[in-house]
Amino acid sequence: MNDTATVRAPIDLTAEIADVGLYLGQVCRVAGISKMQLNYWTTKARIPTAGNKQRIYHRQALEMVVLIKRGLDSGLQLAAAIEAARVAVN
Repeated sequence: MNDTATVRAPIDLTAEIADVGLYLGQVCRVAGISKMQLNYWTTKARIPTAGNKQRIYHRQALEMVVLIKRGLDSGLQLAAAIEAARVAVN
């Protein structure tokens, strides 16, 4: 395999970004929600976060947020969307 083929080969960044954390604003941009929504969902769904001064959301927390958003977008009520997200993540 030459150098060009190596560079063009598809990559899976899952392992490399598994421990990367996103701040509240970044999660909001990814999920397409407001900071107020994220704060509410974090409390209501008990989404785990890290950090002292700023909340940091890791991959599983981000998945939970995106799945809640998808559930709401598909017509579920918040409680049902949270439960569906929990089942999907676990």
